[in-house]
Amino acid sequence: MNRLLQKMSELIKNKRKALAMFVTAGYPTIKLTPQIVFELEKAGADIIELGIPFSDPIADGPVIQIASQVALNNGVTITKIWEIVRDIRLSSNIPIVLMGYYNPIYCYGVEKFLDAAANAGVDGLVVADLPLEEADNFRRSAVAKNISQIFLAAPTTSDKRLVELDNATSGFLYCVSTTGTTGIRNNVPAEAVEYLLRCKQLVKKNPILVGFGISSSADVRNISRYADGVIVGSALIDLIRKNYFEIPKNNLLQEVYNFVSELRISLNNGANNEAG
Repeated sequence: MNRLLQKMSELIKNKRKALAMFVTAGYPTIKLTPQIVFELEKAGADIIELGIPFSDPIADGPVIQIASQVALNNGVTITKIWEIVRDIRLSSNIPIVLMGYYNPIYCYGVEKFLDAAANAGVDGLVVADLPLEEADNFRRSAVAKNISQIFLAAPTTSDKRLVELDNATSGFLYCVSTTGTTGIRNNVPAEAVEYLLRCKQLVKKNPILVGFGISSSADVRNISRYADGVIVGSALIDLIRKNYFEIPKNNLLQEVYNFVSELRISLNNGANNEAG
């Protein structure tokens, strides 16, 4: 059992909601990425999603696209990501899930990638553009190396496919709250509630974590009533941008800590008012 499975089991046992935070590897700098992860953990994050920067994403909105480009300009490669993960592992056992696209993995070499990920201390993988029908060999290889394979489901996903995705996933099922790309939204769409209630009925093997558009404490509090946890990405990336590039005199790490602490409090409050 890897760190991710252990953490999810622990959270469910203690009736706590999971808080997963996404940060692009190498953003705003390679050196700062591990420090940001440490602040996320101190502030109450349970899981870290570490984005693999890619020049041609299909699921990332403008905020994460820009962060990926900055990271690529900083010289981030997959090999550099192993160094970042190992740096994190020197001081932390927080579950780390890599999120990215299949092209860089394929170019690096699938088995080589999975071996290096396991050796560095990666616990899970989300490959946004690898469909279930093409993922069997990849998934089997990952699980054999004690790395969870996490699939995404969307509001347009059929009941039959939800069950199939749940069966193929380990760790948690990544439920996208709305169709489209990642990004900061003013509120969680009403149709997301109906979708998540459907997920709760059909998804039996894995916990449900909700991402895409979860931007504020209010979002976290409201949407967590219908899921086992939330994933916050673009809002954090945007906060990093403002406090590193626009207001460099601000204490970036303190701002990150404050933001995530508020999310943690709201998530705990939401757990006290869970929907059936």
